[in-house]
Amino acid sequence: MPYHQSRRSQPPSISQTTLLLLSLFSPTSSQKTNSKRGLASLGSTHTSDNSLLGSPSSPLFWYYNWSPYPLNAPSQTAITALEFVPLIHGIYGAEDSQTSTAINSLPSTSKHLLSFNEPDGTTDSGGSSIEPEDAARAYIEHIVPYRTSNRKWLISHPSVTGSPRGLEWLRQFNESCWEIDEENGCPTDFIAAHWYGAYDGLTGWLSQLDEYYKNGTASEQDLKIWITELALPQQSEQETVNMMNVTLPYLDELDYVERYAWFGDFRRKDADEWAGDNVAMFDDDGGLTALGALYLGGEANGFEEGQEGKGEGAASSVKVNTGMMASVFAGAVVMVNWL
Repeated sequence: MPYHQSRRSQPPSISQTTLLLLSLFSPTSSQKTNSKRGLASLGSTHTSDNSLLGSPSSPLFWYYNWSPYPLNAPSQTAITALEFVPLIHGIYGAEDSQTSTAINSLPSTSKHLLSFNEPDGTTDSGGSSIEPEDAARAYIEHIVPYRTSNRKWLISHPSVTGSPRGLEWLRQFNESCWEIDEENGCPTDFIAAHWYGAYDGLTGWLSQLDEYYKNGTASEQDLKIWITELALPQQSEQETVNMMNVTLPYLDELDYVERYAWFGDFRRKDADEWAGDNVAMFDDDGGLTALGALYLGGEANGFEEGQEGKGEGAASSVKVNTGMMASVFAGAVVMVNWL
């Protein structure tokens, strides 16, 4: 995850006027609501790139940015029209009153809340590095109240990596939940997880998650899964496109997967060295890569390789912390092809 919030690194305060303006945003088209596809946004300020991602013909209908604060730059207007899903990265964020103010000031189109990002990972790798018992206590104290508030947020269990440690962490987390609250445990509305690796590994990982939540916990709900980070790092362009080509229809048809987001809304020159530039949805000049066109639905939706969006994107910058990008991919390496 490319963003870690600490007590010394809090997000800038948001004025009441800004919060009011943010509350007026709504998704552009109801026809997108049948799509599962979303965007893990690193906050590109290329207007032309964002105009393609958020265009009416794009299948993308939601986005998140590892934060409770939505994008708000003028160059990001096309993205902000999509449904925003806030995320509380770690315990510090959960305890911060500014976080709850921002989340509860979001428009009514925001209904889902993602909790702790990669608690099974280290802070150096972009995770929140939380012990399962500590996460369970913080979840019950700070996350569950969103679910029972007037807005009745739909909340996720913490988003773990696709490594063996991820599943073991979830087991320990759930055990701690029931030890702390014997009556309710840690109630949740959906599951969130990450995957960096090949298609075969993804199918195995999702099957394990689904099996665990159906038979390995005390939950009686039919919980859906969100894959909030998805990519195939360090492979050739053709191999990456091939992986996406089989993955998208699989996820679209899998009944227990509710949403997913490819990690790569940036240009090739902004890609992390570990991931390789073939996960990027845009080339160096802002044209769609073959992978980017595929993720947006291809020719059927009016997108093709090399296509550029409208707006002053060529001279814009991508406000991406490359060190943070290195962290997310460094953490992701442990989960590639482990199944």
